[in-house]
Amino acid sequence: MRISMSIFFLTFLAIYSSVALASDSSPLQDFCVANPNNPVKVNGAVCKDPNVVEAKDFFMSGLNVVGDTNNPFGSTVTPANVVQIPGLNTLGISMVRIDYAPSGINAPHTHPRATEILTVLEGTLLVGFVTSNPENRLITKTLNKGDVFVFPIGLVHFQQNIGYGPAVAIAALSSQNPGVITIANVIFGSKPDIPTNILAKAFQTDPTIMAKIQSKF
Repeated sequence: MRISMSIFFLTFLAIYSSVALASDSSPLQDFCVANPNNPVKVNGAVCKDPNVVEAKDFFMSGLNVVGDTNNPFGSTVTPANVVQIPGLNTLGISMVRIDYAPSGINAPHTHPRATEILTVLEGTLLVGFVTSNPENRLITKTLNKGDVFVFPIGLVHFQQNIGYGPAVAIAALSSQNPGVITIANVIFGSKPDIPTNILAKAFQTDPTIMAKIQSKF
């Protein structure tokens, strides 16, 4: 009986370990600079020949430049991910600069592949995220210069400049390509449109109202 239990435990441990390790593996080399011109498609990008890798593959400038917030949202995001810095390929990290005009928002959105940690450089932001179903609890905080806030992976979150002047934040994300799903764009601006009767039932309102909102996207 004792031998049988030992075999069971070892079998369970082996299965559990294989499941626990079934995630993105760590890099198997010093770096894997993305080669966007390679026709082979993989989960990430094919590595550039390391013998022709240069310092510029790990470099980007411009995050000191103020972003243009003259748009309906009053904000702009300047990314620094694997698209701008090929050397980030396989390293699992990226960052963005976010500029906000007074009352500007970074509209509710999610990052399907990354947790985000945001630091306020200037101004005052109201930030928050919503927990998953069924609670859908809103967790918010007012941030000032030097404050840091975390948005867990996959959860809907937002920021709003509630100060009197411009605001600036820097955010780091735990993916080389975190992705972004802006909730309003996905729901009302899909191509083709989500049928209005489905949206009307989901939002418990009239289809004509849904059609009017969709027309704005």
